[in-house]
Amino acid sequence: MERMTRQKRAVLHALAHSGRSLHPAEIQSLAQEEVPTLNLSTVYRQLKALVGEQRIHKVELPGQPARFEAADVRSPSARADTHNDTHHHHFHCVLCEQVFPIQGCPGHMERFAPKGFQVESHDLTLHGRCANCAPRSQPAAR
Repeated sequence: MERMTRQKRAVLHALAHSGRSLHPAEIQSLAQEEVPTLNLSTVYRQLKALVGEQRIHKVELPGQPARFEAADVRSPSARADTHNDTHHHHFHCVLCEQVFPIQGCPGHMERFAPKGFQVESHDLTLHGRCANCAPRSQPAAR
């Protein structure tokens, strides 16, 4: 494991306290509260190192740029019977483009696979409006 620099600590702190998946530019903005001179290329270097150390995860949704989240993003109330402690899914807000962890999993997907196929992993992303955007998108009451 590499040493914990101020920059790496600031990136990790930004992700750990965000409660959601973040783009590198969002991480930079939050991490600059601790290290004002932090630039985007340093953020990318720290993200690569933190992924390698398995302290954060890269979140890739089809058609979206990569985001990152803390490795321990699941809450203690999340189901413990999934295939590992960090397995979870995501909710993508179609208005603000933010991505949030879903605390839970429908479980094993073998029943959906064609006969004779063997499921090794699965990803699930819900798309809709987050709690902040849902009220804004509703028509005004008369």
